[in-house]
Amino acid sequence: MVKKLSWMLLAALSVVIGLYPGLFFLGEKKVGILKIKPEALFLNLFWHISFYVHIISGGIALLVGWMQFSPNIRKKSIAFHRHTGKLYVTAVLFSSLTGFHIAFYATAGLPAALGFMSLSCIWFYTTLIAYISIRNGQVARHRNMMIYSYACCFAAVALRLWMPFLVPLFGSFKTAYIVVSWWCWVPNLIVAYGLTRVTVPKSLYRSDRGS
Repeated sequence: MVKKLSWMLLAALSVVIGLYPGLFFLGEKKVGILKIKPEALFLNLFWHISFYVHIISGGIALLVGWMQFSPNIRKKSIAFHRHTGKLYVTAVLFSSLTGFHIAFYATAGLPAALGFMSLSCIWFYTTLIAYISIRNGQVARHRNMMIYSYACCFAAVALRLWMPFLVPLFGSFKTAYIVVSWWCWVPNLIVAYGLTRVTVPKSLYRSDRGS
């Protein structure tokens, strides 16, 4: 029951935050962190394009990524698993690369920028290795790298869950933002490491070979 509830919570949070970018296209353009960005930044076309590519592709990754870990979905349709997997990989590559760029303009300066840049690099690397691994038939490595990849992807959810607690804790939005730029993904990777230590029956992944 606990496992089922945890899975449902993961799915619900992923869908809700995955749809969050839609707010940027409904009415008020300055949503969330954009409200405190300097006006001059909005005149930077490259940043503007990177930002919207990042949030749209990141939202897609969140929306489809959690389904990749469902044994039931894989059993019912391995083709669906493969197609959504390719969509996830494509979305991550776009979101991580543009995320690295917009991190240069992170609120709270260099400490926060380094946190988000590190996240982008790890997200890109783990996703790329996961894709290469399954192409080479390395199913176990593919599974592990995908767990790490989605742990990075889930940082978008963790950031929004932690900020309401960190701001009053530190009494400063800037300090809280620096902390969350690391705290939104480092604990996720620790949890991911624990999950990769769990042995999964090979039969669950046998049909994934060559996807």
